[in-house]
Amino acid sequence: MAKKKRHIIKIILLLITLIALLFAAGYTYYIKSATKPVNDTMLSAMRERNNNAWNKDTILSCVKILRSGDLIVRTGIDVTSYGLSRMNALDKTYSHCGLVMIENGYPFIYHSIGGEDNPDATLRRDSVRFFLSPRNNFGFGIVRYDLDTSQIARLSTVVKRYYAEKRKFDLDFDLDTDDKLYCAEFVYKAVNEATKEPYLQPISFFGHKYIGVDNLYMNKHASMICQVKFK
Repeated sequence: MAKKKRHIIKIILLLITLIALLFAAGYTYYIKSATKPVNDTMLSAMRERNNNAWNKDTILSCVKILRSGDLIVRTGIDVTSYGLSRMNALDKTYSHCGLVMIENGYPFIYHSIGGEDNPDATLRRDSVRFFLSPRNNFGFGIVRYDLDTSQIARLSTVVKRYYAEKRKFDLDFDLDTDDKLYCAEFVYKAVNEATKEPYLQPISFFGHKYIGVDNLYMNKHASMICQVKFK
C-alpha cells in the first residue's frame, strides 16, 4: 500500500514538473514567433549578466561572509529550474541549493544535481563562483543556521562522507531512500544527521513526505543573511 502511495505521489510530482515545462516551452514558442531572434537575445542577456561588474563585485562581497554550514540557494535560468521552483510550497524563488564548506580558506559548495550539467549524477563539489555564475542564474541567497561549532564540525564530516560515497541524484524525489538524494533532501538529511535531531522538517504532500528548497530556510533555525538579484 505504501509503495503504491509513493508511486502515485511520484506521478503527481512529475505531472507538476511537466506542466511547468510545457508552460515554459509554450511561452518560449510564443516569444520566438513574435520576436524571431529569441536565442540570440537569451545569449546576449547571459553574457551581459556574466560581464556585469556589479554582479561580480556582489558575488565577491558575499563570498567574504560565507561560513561552513551555510545554506546557499540559487535561481537557475533554465526551464528545468523553473519547474523545480514550482515544487516549493511557500516561496517559489529558488530552484536549487547546496551547503557551504570552507576548505583552505575558500568556500566550496556541495550539492546534488542531475541532468546534462552532471551526467554521472553524483554529488558535486564546486567553487562558489562557479555555483553562483550570473551567466546561468538570476540570483541567489545565503542562509545561516543556528548551529554551534560542534554541529558544524559534524556536518562537515557528514557532507564529505556523502561526497566520498558518490551518492546519486534522486530522480524519484523519495525521502525514504538514502542512497540517492535530490538537492533539498541532501541538505535535509546531512543537517539532521549532524544535529542528531529533526532540525529540519519535511512537509506532507498528499500524505507523502517531501522537503522543498523553501522548507530549508523558512523555519525557526534559519536566517536569510543575503539575497541578490543579478542585473
